[in-house]
Amino acid sequence: MSDNHSENANDAAAVQKPYRRGFLYIVPAVVFGGLAAVLGFGLMRKPNTIPSVLVGKPIPKFSLPPVVGRTLGLSDQDLRGEVSLVNVFASWCPPCRDEHPLLVKLAESKTVPIYGLNYKDAPANAARWLGEMGDPYARTGADENGRVAIDWGVYGVPETFVINAKGEIAYKHIGPLSEKALAETILPLVERLRTQQTD
Repeated sequence: MSDNHSENANDAAAVQKPYRRGFLYIVPAVVFGGLAAVLGFGLMRKPNTIPSVLVGKPIPKFSLPPVVGRTLGLSDQDLRGEVSLVNVFASWCPPCRDEHPLLVKLAESKTVPIYGLNYKDAPANAARWLGEMGDPYARTGADENGRVAIDWGVYGVPETFVINAKGEIAYKHIGPLSEKALAETILPLVERLRTQQTD
């Protein structure tokens, strides 16, 4: 009887071992699959749709000297009284180079004032870049250590913020600007904010 009992126990243990081994393989596969799905979703999202916790809130207090060769620096006080754009840029940023002609064209149209926040740039490089590419900015702030950009919640460059007349962040565009983004989202928002300002 005891022999039969031990044989049955051994048989049961032998049957359970493959299941245990299979379970040990399944758990990591499920975890990996879940992580892959989450990462895949994140990669499929357009980066400029990432929400900003600062939208609807006052711009952070700051005061920066101008980019070398410019006379006007940038502070939170300069961003009150009218609707404006703040563009975060750097000379070492290839997408900034892609969007820059659009900013120059927009500045020439005098549709909306544009202010530049120069992020973690060598002073001479920033000055040279604006000299070569054109300077669309009414004022520039040299954020050499990146502290101001951190306060603004900048993920990377370029980024562009729409600021209302009260000095609040109304919208944040992540990544290089495009004609479509300007025409369909940013400039219509500028007009709406101006209308609200006069109501």
